[in-house]
Amino acid sequence: MKILFIGGTGTISMAITGQLSSDSNYELFLLNRGNRTSELSENVHTITADISDESDCNEKLKDLTFDVVCDFIAFKLEQVERDYRLFKDKTKQYMYISSASAYQKPLASHIITESTPLANPYWQYSRDKIACEEFLMKMYRENGFPITIIRPSHTYDERKVPLGVHGNKGSYQVIRRMLEGKPVIIHGDGTSLWTMTHNTDFAKGFIGLMGNIHAIGEAFQITSDESLTWNQIYQSIADALGVELHACHVPSYLLAAAKQYDFKGSLLGDKAHSVIFDNTKLKRAVPGFTATTRFDQGIRQTIAYILSHKECQVLDPEFDDWCDKVINTFEQTKLFLS
Repeated sequence: MKILFIGGTGTISMAITGQLSSDSNYELFLLNRGNRTSELSENVHTITADISDESDCNEKLKDLTFDVVCDFIAFKLEQVERDYRLFKDKTKQYMYISSASAYQKPLASHIITESTPLANPYWQYSRDKIACEEFLMKMYRENGFPITIIRPSHTYDERKVPLGVHGNKGSYQVIRRMLEGKPVIIHGDGTSLWTMTHNTDFAKGFIGLMGNIHAIGEAFQITSDESLTWNQIYQSIADALGVELHACHVPSYLLAAAKQYDFKGSLLGDKAHSVIFDNTKLKRAVPGFTATTRFDQGIRQTIAYILSHKECQVLDPEFDDWCDKVINTFEQTKLFLS
């Protein structure tokens, strides 16, 4: 099977790239700007290009056709419109990475299936993903463009600790606060349910949908079946660090009002809601699919990697100061009300 990934070296895609490159049944091409090529197997073919330069990509791809094309870095309508022009006659399957955050907010039911309505008034990111999905499905219905839509939820790898509240420079500053014995912010009361999926588990479901005739014209969510509260998530991280968790619970609507950080979309439009993903449709299309990495096990691997790789330890003093101010203000308010 001949495959082209646009991107292919990110949190979600790197595990897929790794699994495919070790299987002789697949011939894998990556089209990207070459930022992580040193980590790729020699079996992976690279096309160095910026996908936003349509004419250059068209020239570099003119003699190539593929069984599967997947764009991991398309977020806006004009980007999938470009992909349609580039690949409408070059692939038997185009796989689009959408987002589970596109599902209806507020939720009518905490049980999420692929038929859950798509609507998110809180987050432009999610509305853009919905617009991309609608265009691609229109191209499938009207022109036979062989689309498969993938909706990941919160997927993590060895380089990134998945959190509900963090700054613009990633999650490491929260880890540093835990190591220093400082309190960390958990949105809400920490009891809402969430799902964390390790990227190696996501890869198994994704690969099972590649070249799958039952996937054409369909949307699939790929997540773990494990549900955790945010309190359990943060406790698992603290346990992996070998420290005591000091949590400060702050209502999501207050965090969403912060001027320094955009938590409205990521919390009110996503993580503040209890969700349980029903992966029945995926398991029908990919018999035997099971997510096997339990969060407390996967996060230990992530913490170990980050603590042993300095490049993953990006400090964010601005966010650290902001946390201190929010926590101090909130604790004083609680004392005043008590």
